[in-house]
Amino acid sequence: MALVSMVELLGKAQKGGYAVGAFNCNNMEIVQAIIAAAEAENAPVIVQASQGAIKYAGIEYIATMTKLAAEKASIPVCLHLDHGTGFDQVMQCIRNGFSSVMIDGSKLPLEENIILTNRVLDVARATGVSVEAELGKIGGTEDDITVSEKEAMYTEPEEAKYFIDHCKVDALAIAIGTAHGQYKGTPKLDLPRLEKIAGMLDTPIVLHGSSGVPDDAIRAAIERGVCKVNIDTNIREAFMAGVKDALAANPSEIDPRKVLGPARERMTAIVREKIRLFGSSNQA
Repeated sequence: MALVSMVELLGKAQKGGYAVGAFNCNNMEIVQAIIAAAEAENAPVIVQASQGAIKYAGIEYIATMTKLAAEKASIPVCLHLDHGTGFDQVMQCIRNGFSSVMIDGSKLPLEENIILTNRVLDVARATGVSVEAELGKIGGTEDDITVSEKEAMYTEPEEAKYFIDHCKVDALAIAIGTAHGQYKGTPKLDLPRLEKIAGMLDTPIVLHGSSGVPDDAIRAAIERGVCKVNIDTNIREAFMAGVKDALAANPSEIDPRKVLGPARERMTAIVREKIRLFGSSNQA
């Protein structure tokens, strides 16, 4: 089937009390692993590409691979730009067939974030593309975007309400204690803050930096209104574990298929595990 908008997926998730997994891709094996896992679990899925992934693989390759995978898949697939920070980049993704985009103006003052987000919304609405925004800064590093622990700040519920009142995005990423990359310790989510924000908004809420967050905390976040959960680091870890194990078993191996194949299997397994955790199995 053709790519679908994130609105369709998150609307059903919000009503059904589950979350849709959003998994970052960088190459063909990762796209294949994400789609294989979603099909095995009969789950809707969001394949997303960051600025770094687009720079590495090329926007045409990312878009073409995912659109082909979606056409052959039996489950709904959304192709989403993760952490787009500029209007031109977002427009490039829309022109190349992305069905959803994120405009991340979280480092800007609130009013400037609203202006930038609305500028993207004006174009996206006309093309049927869904839009995610971010309010509050999520710590850690996502490709070229780094937010230090000192800079990271939680989303204020009143600001979230003001933001949504002034730009009607389809999903809002908030900062409640997660971080991008590998955690140094165990993250502690501010669930009362999440609950308050969710109670003030009808907009689906997104949890970034979810790799490494304990399963019970993820479940609690979904129970309190999170409809989209982003996973990147866990996929990278699975990929590298598969590669390392394959090379350790046969150091003289020169066939990429015999190295990348096991890596793909590891990634499929972790994506299936996350889909079950998010409650989206059999929700396609």
